[in-house]
Amino acid sequence: MIAGAATNEPTFGAANGGQGARRDRNPGLRTMATMLQDSTTGWSEPTATALLVLADGTVIEGYGIGAEGQRAGEVCFNTAMTGYEEIMTDPSYAGQIITFTFPHIGNVGVNDEDIESVNAASANGATGVVLHADVTEPANWRATRHLDAWLKARGIVGITGVDTRALTALIRDKGMQNAVVAHAPDGKFDVEALKRDAAALPSMVGLDLTPGVSTTQRIDWTEATWDLDTGYGVSGAPKYHIVALDFGVKRNILRLFAGRDCKVTVAPGNSSVEDILALKPDGVFLSNGPGDPAATGQWSLPLISELVERRVPTFGICLGHQMLALAVGAKTVKMRQGHHGANHPVQDLATKKVEVVSMNHGFAVDRESLPANVKETHVSLFDGSNCGIALTDRPAFSVQHHPEASPGPRDSHYLFDRFLEMIDAEKARAA
Repeated sequence: MIAGAATNEPTFGAANGGQGARRDRNPGLRTMATMLQDSTTGWSEPTATALLVLADGTVIEGYGIGAEGQRAGEVCFNTAMTGYEEIMTDPSYAGQIITFTFPHIGNVGVNDEDIESVNAASANGATGVVLHADVTEPANWRATRHLDAWLKARGIVGITGVDTRALTALIRDKGMQNAVVAHAPDGKFDVEALKRDAAALPSMVGLDLTPGVSTTQRIDWTEATWDLDTGYGVSGAPKYHIVALDFGVKRNILRLFAGRDCKVTVAPGNSSVEDILALKPDGVFLSNGPGDPAATGQWSLPLISELVERRVPTFGICLGHQMLALAVGAKTVKMRQGHHGANHPVQDLATKKVEVVSMNHGFAVDRESLPANVKETHVSLFDGSNCGIALTDRPAFSVQHHPEASPGPRDSHYLFDRFLEMIDAEKARAA
């Protein structure tokens, strides 16, 4: 149910708290599987054990899953049909509550291999999750755990029984709002307090969330890509040395470098220029991460600008793309609903090839602010927003989407090869 909203708003929670008239006006937005029929009293419903309370006062009822208590964050929606574990452990989702539009989440369980945060034990991904259907017992040979137990272990609060498509429409109409998701098995909530908490949350604009997800020490990464028969591989004899600046890097990015015979060193995002150059990298990678790139740029841009100026080959993904743009003088803007999913069409303007890619971002590079020495290389075919840049006078480029996928298609893996080719070309130029 939605409470505290205008009477013409849709009802898309799992329990309606007795407002039968409103329910009858919106029968298509009910979750019928959650209703219980009693032969004597007619329709009755179980007590709601979870609430999603939006900053505008909207209250959505459902059933709790995962950790008890409450978590706060910006509510976004993700349209991917697979890879929910990778999505929820992507550090770029720090400070966010994910609404999955696909109804069946959790039906293949979870395992320890699909976690995307470098620190597998750290709960540095999503803070909460919103689901439509109840979570079934896992049915997959790789599953080692039920999603409910996994969410509890990672401190993620979840709510099920929600019409997530209606919630997605609300996000499209009003933009991504802050919210509090709460889970209490006894169904007792201080709704007014939750409304106040949600309304008091700071905007994502201006938030630097990378210190909470970046590594604090250097890591030598050797794990390569996964194979059905052998599992994850190990990097071979290194041909290149890639230093990855960690602002919330995903494991599969590092694996794709390692699988291309790269020695991979993961360095804290707040490393100094001297620290990075002392490692003698052939190239530097700027990772994905959460929050407002302009806020993170307050301390990271001097490092990136210096590396670019020194002609250190540089490649950025997602937040790294945005910060490379900021470092060369462009601007970023907050998006209304962001891009979150594994089915986004992007065009490579150089080859005219259209790729289907994974995306996860709430900010974008403003193409109108790109300086003369920066060309646009990729564009979203959903809304025309910028998805890639390349410098014309320095060996540096970046993309907004996630070419490493996990989850998602592999159409953009070539970008890793393009980066290594750039390194070769820069070595030849300097010889």
